[in-house]
Amino acid sequence: MGKNKFLRKFTEWEYWPSTFFYTPNLPYAFYLGLKAGNFAFFTAVNPGIKSSGNGTESKFNTLKMIPEELKPKSIFVPLERNWENILIQIKNAGIEYPLIAKPDVGFRGMFVKKIRNEQQLKVYLDQHPFQIIIQDFISLPHECGVFFHKLPQAKQGHITSLTLKSYIQITGDGHATVSELVHKDKRAKHYIEKLQDINQDIWDTIPELHQDLILSEIGNHGRGTQFFNGNDQIDAQLEQTFNELSAKIPGFYYGRFDIKYQSLDELKQGKNFKFLEVNGIISEPTHMYDAQKGTYFGALKTIRKHWDIVYLIGTQNHKLGVPYMNFFSFWKEISGLMKYVKEMKKLSHSV
Repeated sequence: MGKNKFLRKFTEWEYWPSTFFYTPNLPYAFYLGLKAGNFAFFTAVNPGIKSSGNGTESKFNTLKMIPEELKPKSIFVPLERNWENILIQIKNAGIEYPLIAKPDVGFRGMFVKKIRNEQQLKVYLDQHPFQIIIQDFISLPHECGVFFHKLPQAKQGHITSLTLKSYIQITGDGHATVSELVHKDKRAKHYIEKLQDINQDIWDTIPELHQDLILSEIGNHGRGTQFFNGNDQIDAQLEQTFNELSAKIPGFYYGRFDIKYQSLDELKQGKNFKFLEVNGIISEPTHMYDAQKGTYFGALKTIRKHWDIVYLIGTQNHKLGVPYMNFFSFWKEISGLMKYVKEMKKLSHSV
């Protein structure tokens, strides 16, 4: 299995490290910086989000920009914690188990976990010594990523990416355990360690015949969730819905909304959905990871296309009075983020 996983990293480009997608595009980023006259032109893109959403921003604060009725109930857990106070806040917020716990600063789904009871929450908080968000678990059946942008003086914005997500799941045969089914499943077998950790309480149980089990309800590529290019579903109705929604978010011009929804038709109508996160300039048009409809070189082109949009928004906002961040200050933030992520990754191997 280890050998297969090793080979997979070379043969299936959708799982290649992010450096494979961004390093080849760095000369183009350099060109855009020269063209803008400032290598931090992208920091003027989303003036309503800290550093335009470069990954150092607080997810809790960013989520505050979303209308209350469209987001999960959430509480913020600081570094200095009082267990009894946390329980009181959870109760007062109306959050029930299962719930979601995740880092306030983080990306690519690192340390996002579905928590089923108080004991699991206590263990999670003890093992993760950084600022945490606790949210109610949104039980809507589908998840997607909607990438939206709007030029500062344009009347309407546009959706350039719709990523439909399929959670990893197995189907019972009435004889095999969850563990055995995972080992036999073409996709699930590549995520055995993560899936075992998530499904400890059912790992050795035998699902009934034809029983479908979703093994991870976190829409993250690294946990087996499959990304599908849903761009053929982008239409005037969907764009109008997100134009109306984005108008309620001050200082937002570019990024991806991660959403849970009941049905695509209802999402287009602006019904029965919840925002999970708002991501700024660091976010990706994740439809490009659908290897069935795209190629590696197509993904590189998609990144450049979106950087062109970043350039237009950033330079136009700057002309309207939005300052560029000092590049060295920006780089200091990114260096701090890289150090933080490195520490988190070390932690991931010890818990």
